[in-house]
Amino acid sequence: MGRYAGVDSGSWNTKAVVIDEGGNVLGTSVVRSGADLTAAAERAYDEALASAGCARTGVTAVWSTGFGRNAVPFANGSRTELDCHGRGAAFHVKGPLVVIDIGGQDAKVIRLDAQGQRLSHRMNRKCAAGTGSFLDEIALRLGIETAALDVLAAQATEELELSSFCTVFAGTELLTLIRAGRRPADLAMAAYRSLMKRVIAMDVFEGRVVATGGVVAYHPTMVALLSEAVRAEVIVPPYPQEMGAFGAALAARDGAVSVGPGSVSHRAGTAPAAEGSDDDA
Repeated sequence: MGRYAGVDSGSWNTKAVVIDEGGNVLGTSVVRSGADLTAAAERAYDEALASAGCARTGVTAVWSTGFGRNAVPFANGSRTELDCHGRGAAFHVKGPLVVIDIGGQDAKVIRLDAQGQRLSHRMNRKCAAGTGSFLDEIALRLGIETAALDVLAAQATEELELSSFCTVFAGTELLTLIRAGRRPADLAMAAYRSLMKRVIAMDVFEGRVVATGGVVAYHPTMVALLSEAVRAEVIVPPYPQEMGAFGAALAARDGAVSVGPGSVSHRAGTAPAAEGSDDDA
């Protein structure tokens, strides 16, 4: 049985996934990207292989995606984040659907049709207020680890609001609320509401909504707020943080037939030129 792998080289974390021919996840890994993207990709891939009990020689094809997808020298080809997140989400949830991906440095909204083909997308890259780094900044201001923010927010009793969409201004606003004696739990929940509003403002959400990314994986409060905003259950598929790498592994298995405009087709295991970045803009 064939084995396929995907590596998502992000600006903050690098993720790797190994799957079988049926798309079943055999092994995963998440490591810090740091300043050496190639080293991070090598480490993530080796850890995912170890988790899967598989050697490099047992993998038919590896595809890369993400911010540093061209820094993965062992990859047989690459696809954009939009393609891979859409492909991964469509594997788990039948379309039409809208995919919300909230990462450390950007947020994406990807609209797919019933066949999983990408119809449109929107991205937030100009401001950190709609990304995981916003939560990092809020946690820093509150003097806690980001991982503890969700637990703290669950204790909220008063509905506060951070009116600014800007991380810098929101931080200043948070300090004002702290000086006014507002409870940390209420401030934590206010941060989640601010992030939710920023994401919801990116597009109109109808039908099935799927959420992926590290923020979704570790902050269930965010998922609950998104569900409340769209008035429907927001579906979180397995391995939401590794969804980009999972989609890249599917691309390796399928020969990288794109789920978006300007699709190209390659046989699995070949080494085509890396996909252009026009649909990442």
